[in-house]
Amino acid sequence: MAAVLGRVIVYGGKGALGSACVSQFKSQNWWVGSIDMKPNEQADANMIVNPDANWQQQQTEILTQIKNTLKEEKVDGVICVAGGWAGGNAANKDFVKNSDLMWKQSVWSSVIAASIAAEYLKEGGFLSLTGAKPALEETPGMIGYGMAKAAVHQLTKSLAAKDSGLPSNSLVACILPVTLDTPMNRKWMPKADTSTWTPLDFVSKLFWQWSQNQDRPVNGSLLQLITKDNKTELIVG
Repeated sequence: MAAVLGRVIVYGGKGALGSACVSQFKSQNWWVGSIDMKPNEQADANMIVNPDANWQQQQTEILTQIKNTLKEEKVDGVICVAGGWAGGNAANKDFVKNSDLMWKQSVWSSVIAASIAAEYLKEGGFLSLTGAKPALEETPGMIGYGMAKAAVHQLTKSLAAKDSGLPSNSLVACILPVTLDTPMNRKWMPKADTSTWTPLDFVSKLFWQWSQNQDRPVNGSLLQLITKDNKTELIVG
């Protein structure tokens, strides 16, 4: 067995982007832990989330599983790519239901990822969260989504500040995609212009670079992923 060259935890490791991240780091002989409701068979360890548990219970259960797995080891990176999408304005019959779902999928996961980083991230390691470019402005057609993603943006800024509880010299950054090129998005938007969709391997390679201390953004950066004509650039939001 090849020597482990580094360790990373992927929150949302069974989703489309999460699976791409697991594959990216596994291909580089890294140990990868996945956190999700279902196991990722490619990961070295799987921490399973119980969706029926409340926020505090989820955190306790996940941290217990991590402790049993890592024991005294620390990780080089924590990547949170958990999330989802639901629309609706204030008059929508599912307004509160969808807002609750968005909060759980984006904010609960991001806060738990931050608590994992506070305890298990090495000094100089990185934590990546996932926001959304539309949430930099008003989102009347998807209020719950915009609100939850805006909260993740704020969390990123707070975690990057002094005395946030994260290890010294660690990096916290937040990616702000518009649309990711996932199988589900292709299914639901079959006629869309996919030349403006961000490829998953662009994002997973970005995280790999950060793990190697290459092209790291400024701490606390909100990084818009802007894809045009199948070319993606990073714009600091």
